[in-house]
Amino acid sequence: MMATVGVFFHRSFKGKPWPIIGDKFRAFPEALNPLFKEGKAVLIEPKPAPEKLLLKVHTKEYLRDVKSRWYYQGALLSVGGCIEAAEKVWKGELTSALVFSVAAGHHAGRSYAWGGTYLSCFGPAVEHLLKLGASKIAVLDTDSHHGDGDREVFSGNSSILHVCFCSYDRVEEGGLKVDVNVGWRTTDDEYLRKVELEFIKRAYAFEPDFIFHFLGHDTCQGDYGDRGLTPDFYPRLVAAVKACADELCRGRYVIVTGGGSRVDVAEYVFTTAVKTLIKPRKTSRFKKPKPQVEELD
Repeated sequence: MMATVGVFFHRSFKGKPWPIIGDKFRAFPEALNPLFKEGKAVLIEPKPAPEKLLLKVHTKEYLRDVKSRWYYQGALLSVGGCIEAAEKVWKGELTSALVFSVAAGHHAGRSYAWGGTYLSCFGPAVEHLLKLGASKIAVLDTDSHHGDGDREVFSGNSSILHVCFCSYDRVEEGGLKVDVNVGWRTTDDEYLRKVELEFIKRAYAFEPDFIFHFLGHDTCQGDYGDRGLTPDFYPRLVAAVKACADELCRGRYVIVTGGGSRVDVAEYVFTTAVKTLIKPRKTSRFKKPKPQVEELD
């Protein structure tokens, strides 16, 4: 069977007031039914993440505490979806994937969490990929807020390029851990330019085996992290990162849904994301740069 784009969604993700994001996935998975019927994407129900992988990232004490919360099962399924998507894309069973996530994401550190994300999605998935044979992994964060949990989890790990577009300007660990201040108000073109300069150029120097993307739409006009971006920004962003992944790592690109609570924006952003992922491979207009990562502008 030909590899296709995977969409990881659990029926329990709709109809509940998830922390911060609410019931923003109420239109799914039905909004993607035309793509499923055409065989261009496949719907996969995620399984709970194994505790042994969670314990590679979170402390026993923290897990014991978070297990008592009502949203824990949703978070567990979200992380499980990320792990399974990573494995299937790595093995070539899927070309790329979109993972729907509730109560899990970039604000979850080893022993703390906040902001509606209470388990790490990328931490366990990265651990799993490294065990499968990956050597270098890039993590892109375009949520409106700083991915402090992911940064703590990946701190000191030279196998991980982590670039977060937020309100800070920092370059650490020789250019492997980077924060980019996009400004409180920006435009689609200016934000994309920063992604090209600060993520895509760095990715070409780093040469990852795999790209993860925490795709928040809270940056959209009218959402709670509004940075002035229009809905049409998001498919352009996904297309740019996909072209980078196509050239650098055989298209190994997994998107995880991030922040934002507007139901209409969520439906548009994640439907167009899948439509973009199913398009034929494109070559990025960027060439591999000669400078080392830390020397990039």
